[in-house]
Amino acid sequence: MPFTYQFSPQSMTAAKYDDIIARLDAAGAGKPKGRLYHACYGAPDDLRVFDVWDSPEDFEQFGKTLIPILQELGVDAGTPAVAEIHNIITG
Repeated sequence: MPFTYQFSPQSMTAAKYDDIIARLDAAGAGKPKGRLYHACYGAPDDLRVFDVWDSPEDFEQFGKTLIPILQELGVDAGTPAVAEIHNIITG
């Protein structure tokens, strides 16, 4: 069963988010194994992130690339709210 990961990072601006995405792409992690869905939302100076992952293990593997990038940019992702998904409806 998939899991949701919702982040409310400190100091996540649109410019920092775009830089993070570019760095993940450059590292070959722009479309990581196991991530089913990604959304970034909110005000340009206070963004949030919502992901759906097929397993906690795939999320943890992705974190090995993501965390150093966040640290370089001074973004504290904090602790995500994690929940198992009960149901998914698409379309």
